[in-house]
Amino acid sequence: MSRSAVNSTTTRRRFLLGAAGALTAGVAGTLCAPGSASATGRTPTAAGTLYIASDSTAQTYSSGYYPQAGWGQKLSPYFTSAVTVANRAIGGRSSRSFIEQGRLAAIHAVIRPGDYLFVQFGHNDATVGNAERYTPPADYKEYLRNDYIRATRALGATPVVVTPVSRRSYDASTGKFNVSFPAYVDAAKAVAREENAPLVDLSAASRSYLDRTGVEASKGIFLWLDAGQYPSFPGGVQDNTHFQERGAAEMARLVSRSVAGLGLPLSGEVVPTAAR
Repeated sequence: MSRSAVNSTTTRRRFLLGAAGALTAGVAGTLCAPGSASATGRTPTAAGTLYIASDSTAQTYSSGYYPQAGWGQKLSPYFTSAVTVANRAIGGRSSRSFIEQGRLAAIHAVIRPGDYLFVQFGHNDATVGNAERYTPPADYKEYLRNDYIRATRALGATPVVVTPVSRRSYDASTGKFNVSFPAYVDAAKAVAREENAPLVDLSAASRSYLDRTGVEASKGIFLWLDAGQYPSFPGGVQDNTHFQERGAAEMARLVSRSVAGLGLPLSGEVVPTAAR
């Protein structure tokens, strides 16, 4: 991305931070999870609040979608009660559209020193045919750098880069799972290295887990459901991207296990069961 483009991104971020005031006020109940405090007068916990900026693979689903779940929805039990998980992940967003819609600005309006921002994108960034979502890998890298890492650090919080979780994509000849969105995985790793930002390599961790699980058994991780099995999906579904509750919980465990090894204050708040 050119210097002028980066400057444009920074200017847009500042604009959205102010514009998101209405969004923040309008969804105050969702921006502050139970146990956290409001944007003003907040008394942070010892470990702070863990915010998640991501897409449908991490988002929290209502009971009407059962058994579909996102890994962010299942993350809280893997941390002690000192950690509040504030999941802002929402389906259909890319690193760029999450910013353009004011969603990152809404997080930045309430995040405080000692808090964390976990950012995982790539699935929607890679949708070349969707102009609203598509973000080339080079631009994705600069959004991570300028908007998610540097801007979050400027507020005294800690950004954590999460590589995109694997899809149910595998090599039929070997039964081994493929790297999903490799250009975005590489870009996320590179910018984390260049900015010295903590990295959760969920791409590698999830792929390793799926290799151990096996191709057929992995249907129980992803949203593969028979017709009539659940009221929310009466016709059944074969979804190789999204997770059932079990799969979401396993992905959350992998995230927390990685956090345990990062050497952050948050690392000491991972519960022992997550490390298994």
